[in-house]
Amino acid sequence: MFTIWQALIGLGLIVLIILFVFRIRVAKEAIILPENYREILNSYVKFYRGLPENDKEQFEKRLEQFLSSITITGVNAEVEDLDRLLIGAGAIIPVFAIRDWQYINLHEVLLYPGAFNTDYDQAGPDRNAAGMVGNGPMQHVMIITKWQLRQGFINEQSTHNTAIHEFVHLVDKMDGTMDGVPEIILERKYTAQWKQLMENTIAHMRMYGSDIDMYGATNTTEFFAVISEYFFEQPERLKENHPELYAMLVRIYKLAQ
Repeated sequence: MFTIWQALIGLGLIVLIILFVFRIRVAKEAIILPENYREILNSYVKFYRGLPENDKEQFEKRLEQFLSSITITGVNAEVEDLDRLLIGAGAIIPVFAIRDWQYINLHEVLLYPGAFNTDYDQAGPDRNAAGMVGNGPMQHVMIITKWQLRQGFINEQSTHNTAIHEFVHLVDKMDGTMDGVPEIILERKYTAQWKQLMENTIAHMRMYGSDIDMYGATNTTEFFAVISEYFFEQPERLKENHPELYAMLVRIYKLAQ
């Protein structure tokens, strides 16, 4: 007859076997970057292209970690290697200098072929959204359109990048609120200064217009995402046109001037 200790040992062995099999399965399912990933990144991602070699290696490592932890699902759209790499790049760029960053508030990215509406529908006349961070039943989900994802990296003269915009929203949201103040990465002593700078800039935009995308004047949440796009896409232009904003964003994103 089996003793209770024999039964426990047997159960333990079964658990170890299950864990071993699961570990092998996870390893097999881990994301492996395509063979030409460096060529793609150098061609499409100027942030990556401008990094020194050791930082490029760090970017690649962070990219692979991100793609291994997040599900990317095509909804009426094929998810190609280019799309995966660009989504990953959009995630890494804003937090590249924050080495231990993890998007714990994101589980899945849905790739749509084109614009959608606030009900996530891909048909109808009111489709004007290119990206969205979900709430409620869509919590921990991001939606981004394939067309805008690619255009954000193809047009290197633009200040727009939808992927960066949406991932900045997630950075903002990490402290529990989306208000344009990323308190999880912004030192508290600069919080009031950043709020005032955003409010003053939005007021000026509404009164006089601006080279900053006017969507940023909607509220501080959208302003932070829009000005972050500008910062990462056209840093020298932002530095020249809006030096105070540029200096604060350098501080927020922990980048060397």
